[in-house]
Amino acid sequence: MSLFDTHAHLDADAFADDHEHVLARAREAGVTHLINVGFNRETIPTTLALAEAHDWIYAAVGWHPQDAKDMLPSDLEWLEQLLLHHPKVVALGEVGLDYYWDTSPKDVQQRVFAEQIALARRARKPLVIHNRDAHRDVVDLLKSEGARDVGGVMHCFSGSWDIARECLDLGFYISLGGPVTFKNAKVPKEIAANVPADRLLIETDAPYLAPHPHRGKRNESAFVSLVAQEIASIRGVDYAEIVYTTHENARKLFSIHENKERNSD
Repeated sequence: MSLFDTHAHLDADAFADDHEHVLARAREAGVTHLINVGFNRETIPTTLALAEAHDWIYAAVGWHPQDAKDMLPSDLEWLEQLLLHHPKVVALGEVGLDYYWDTSPKDVQQRVFAEQIALARRARKPLVIHNRDAHRDVVDLLKSEGARDVGGVMHCFSGSWDIARECLDLGFYISLGGPVTFKNAKVPKEIAANVPADRLLIETDAPYLAPHPHRGKRNESAFVSLVAQEIASIRGVDYAEIVYTTHENARKLFSIHENKERNSD
């Protein structure tokens, strides 16, 4: 099996004590590709270092809405240089809106989000979207700022099927993580059942949102197999079909081609 974990934070402090073991377990579980996400001034360098050290790990870099108030013009310029010139940077993210955590004013979040959509269009890189309790504003900004030009992924999607359809109409993929495995997760399971196969992705968001039966504990990339198993069960298809489809979808979205890859470490 060839699993593609499209969103993780394996540079997080939660992995400081057993980092290499976590990577090894991911490989043993069949994870052949992984996107690690750097989202502020501290995590972008550690994400880049991780991607540079492992052939099978790629990077997404962006400015998280919780940190929007701290972004300087020089940070946007830094992101642009990475998107244009770093060989392992395949996407801009995670970016978006977060109305749950009151850490940056909404108008600042919206401005920073719009600036990064414009950057993604200039750099011709897909977007990785963070959306918490801001569904309408996220979709409206994606529409008004021309995000359709580059597309991207709705990371750990938590909206309704109506919102999902609007995102699909904009050319975005829908990614599901640990919450789809939770017993009472009615809406994520509805999304998993209805997303077109060619727009479906899977992720862990490790160390967060661990799937059942690890809920409430530290998540890790190896657990992406549990997400794939649950989605296969919901859709009534073989596990191997979900693994293959989501892997190929991710390679297409992030423009990762065989002839660009070296031997896996």
